[in-house]
Amino acid sequence: MNAIVALCHFCELHGPRTLFCTEVLHAPLPQGAGNGDSPGQGEQAEEEEGGIQMSSRIRAHSPAEGASAESSSPGPKKSDMCEGCRSLAAGHPGYISHDKETSIKYVSHQHPNHPQLFSIVRQACVRSLSCEVCPGREGPIFFGDEQHGFVFSHTFFIKDSLARGFQRWYSIIAIMMDRIYLINSWPFLLGKIRGIIDELQGKALKVFEAEQFGCPQRAQRMNTAFTPFLHQRNGNAARSLTSLTSDDNLWACLHTSFAWLLKACGSRLTEKLLEGAPTEDTLVQMEKLADLEEESESWDNSEAEEEEKAPVLPEGAEGRELTKCPTDSSLLSDCGNWQPRKMSVFKSLRHMRQVLGAPSFRMLAWHVLMGNQVIWKSRDADLVQSAFEVLRTMLPVGCVRIIPYSNQYEEAYRCNFLGLSPHVQIPSHVLASEFAVVVEAHSAPRSSLHPAGCEDDQSLSKYEFVVTSGSPVAADRVGPTILNKMEAALTNQNLSVGVVDQCLVCLKEEWMNKVKVLFKFTKVDSRPKEDTQKLLSILGASEEDNVKLLKFWMTGLSKTYKSHLMSTVRSPTASEPRN
Repeated sequence: MNAIVALCHFCELHGPRTLFCTEVLHAPLPQGAGNGDSPGQGEQAEEEEGGIQMSSRIRAHSPAEGASAESSSPGPKKSDMCEGCRSLAAGHPGYISHDKETSIKYVSHQHPNHPQLFSIVRQACVRSLSCEVCPGREGPIFFGDEQHGFVFSHTFFIKDSLARGFQRWYSIIAIMMDRIYLINSWPFLLGKIRGIIDELQGKALKVFEAEQFGCPQRAQRMNTAFTPFLHQRNGNAARSLTSLTSDDNLWACLHTSFAWLLKACGSRLTEKLLEGAPTEDTLVQMEKLADLEEESESWDNSEAEEEEKAPVLPEGAEGRELTKCPTDSSLLSDCGNWQPRKMSVFKSLRHMRQVLGAPSFRMLAWHVLMGNQVIWKSRDADLVQSAFEVLRTMLPVGCVRIIPYSNQYEEAYRCNFLGLSPHVQIPSHVLASEFAVVVEAHSAPRSSLHPAGCEDDQSLSKYEFVVTSGSPVAADRVGPTILNKMEAALTNQNLSVGVVDQCLVCLKEEWMNKVKVLFKFTKVDSRPKEDTQKLLSILGASEEDNVKLLKFWMTGLSKTYKSHLMSTVRSPTASEPRN
């Protein structure tokens, strides 16, 4: 992540100051940051963990070199710094970590060496400890602009027995130019930075309690005669953070934490290049997710209202309610024989075709593509669910309505995939209907047990599958074009399962584009039937099965696409060029 993480402090003598910062270097180290890039030459390796090697940059400076470096440094002069404003000792070159995977260096020092970066960090430090503060002066806040970068700032207090109010004010800031990336990283940064702050406050609190136990400052200050505040502002009151936490390795630990924070925050979010508009499946999934969120919010609101209106039960009533439980023997037996969920028994469409046989699979696939109701009867709910998970890949997301397992028949308008237990009676008109197909999984006789055509199909070898319908598909029927192409891909053994899945995705996208054209032509433009037949011929979908498939798939179009087309119809002049 191209960002800078810094620890800032509000000094009572000198105001807001940057104590320690870590930046990312993708190129060789800048001048003055150390000559040796390999451990052993100019650096001493100290720690290596998770592909990141940490080292302390060591470079010998002559007095003249040190003076020139100090005069050209963008940081404040030594005379303008006290113990509370200084992190690394004079002459300390800082810390550096090498990421072997990406060849990125994470460099830590008190101030950035580049003057422009120093100005950006300095301004963010001042704003984080002065005007850009959340209520209570402790907590996270976001600010910034395009010119000086965007900042995530978290202010906090550190206990100090010698400070005014027994605490000092600090902040940890993360600066970067990408506003969207920084906002999307807010939950991650908040949690990790909050952990660093808690650790610092915990160490300082132990030191504070030990000092207060040895020499209570509050009573001593109350007994001391009043003196003006300006006389108390002397350099002796300033204390370094290492003194407040009693941790000599504090800066090395902070470097490790900041370097990991930059690496982890940069790895958790990846950019994907999307070519073209989102697919219909993506739009439908987003709409369903939005509907679920609205439904959950309404449920939460209704539950809160019910809790407010709920009557107060007499003592012991709640216990009596809890003792009421169903005594159905089937429920008790299910609880006693509970087992972990099994893996899906149907692995792919090719696997299902091998198990059911080519004629039965073709009949089942034809009904699925046409939008007819698929009823699967079995006592194994996992078997039914795995079958539906495989079959749903043949349809657009908006055309799938599943009831995984039910103890009663549900009408076709509610679902086109219905799982039933064996004892459920299906209405006779449904069994005789040409718009439904029934798959029954019967226990196979022991003499007929055999492998189902695939390895490790032990769970399927005990079943016999019977596929029936009121309108069986004739063997010589041409069928929809997409079904024929799908079967050609499934029978081609040179294609792996993954390749077949990608072929199916391409086929669905091809036919969804035809559905969009037909929808605009018939529903939006309201063209006559003669023009519609010509369009179907051009699309290569003039056969009866193809027309039925297009009409069914039209129900799977997203609301976003439909509303977009309707809005263009209502305002036709909006799309016309202005004279």
